Amino acid sequence: MIVKKFLKWFDTATVTQRCHATAALTRAYAQGRIPAEEGPGVEAALSLLLDDPSPKVRLALAEGLASVEHAPRSVILRLAEDQFEVAARIIALSPVLSDNDLIEIIANGRALFQQFVACRSSLSIQVSAALAEVGSREAVSDLLDNTGAQVARVSLRRIAERFGDDPELRSRLFDRGDLPCDVRQGLVERLGAALAGSELVRFAIGGSRSRKVTEEACVNATLTLADVVGAEEIPALVEHLRMSGRLTPAFLMHTLCSGNVDFFAAAVVALSGMGDSRVRGILNDGREAAIRALYRSIGLDRDLAPVFVTATLMWRAASRRQAGIDVGSVTRALMRQYASCSGRVPAVAELLRLVETLHLNWHRQSSRDYAHALAMEPAVAA
Repeated sequence: MIVKKFLKWFDTATVTQRCHATAALTRAYAQGRIPAEEGPGVEAALSLLLDDPSPKVRLALAEGLASVEHAPRSVILRLAEDQFEVAARIIALSPVLSDNDLIEIIANGRALFQQFVACRSSLSIQVSAALAEVGSREAVSDLLDNTGAQVARVSLRRIAERFGDDPELRSRLFDRGDLPCDVRQGLVERLGAALAGSELVRFAIGGSRSRKVTEEACVNATLTLADVVGAEEIPALVEHLRMSGRLTPAFLMHTLCSGNVDFFAAAVVALSGMGDSRVRGILNDGREAAIRALYRSIGLDRDLAPVFVTATLMWRAASRRQAGIDVGSVTRALMRQYASCSGRVPAVAELLRLVETLHLNWHRQSSRDYAHALAMEPAVAA
């Protein structure tokens, strides 16, 4: 009876009156103050309010029902399709909307609606995946900012594929601790390409110089990534570098001289096609001839393979006697041993230039560390 009187009055009320009445009705409905016998009538009234010609009334309806768990699903779905001022609250807040509903909203391609989905307090992996796949740039940006969103690593990979050239989104991806290491390295490459193509960088240091500098920066960033990546992600990063042609002799020598044995072994496995246990067995216990054959199998020519064999034996001997060995020791010994043949073999000369660069970098870093250590010591009283 109350609902019947309400609907009769509603036809003659002004927009302002209808808004106030809608807010009162939805508030009573949300708080469960509607008598049980009036329940069906109230839900019918809510459905009729969807056809009100004034968006202000429909907005009042959306505001009243946006957070109501028991709101009629048919009403919620209609409100989610309304103009964006009305739909915003429903899409962003309503617990009635299922993952499938949200994915359908995303698939419809309306950028603002996608942003409303991305800003929900919690998002499942499936909804985040839909945003990563077809969401607008703004929606994906909101997704990356949403701490309540569950984002799978494969979704981060897809976002990097789609928006890796966008500086802002690339920076947000770099800030994520769950970004796969191979995706991070790919973004480093795209950042390097962006810097190399920058007019400012080319003007400041010259075209050819800028390419060299950015290339070196990308290589150094990749080497740093190889040093810190977790063991479970090493195979993925190695495969990514192999596919992109980054597992060069220079790169491998850097990882070997740096003592990054796990990464080096994984790279040899990928390049040789041998099993992991066999490769590690040769590196740890194999004879010199077996190590040389292993390196020849990954494409190192006969001039370079001995340099790698020497570095391998140095690390092996040091690990067995548990002696202190560092980058400086290895690089210094390699330069001393192969200095005489570098002038006659260009490939060895090029590799030794890298080794010398490693040695100089190590020496500078050691000097910095020593200076910092001195600075931290308490001053001695005169």
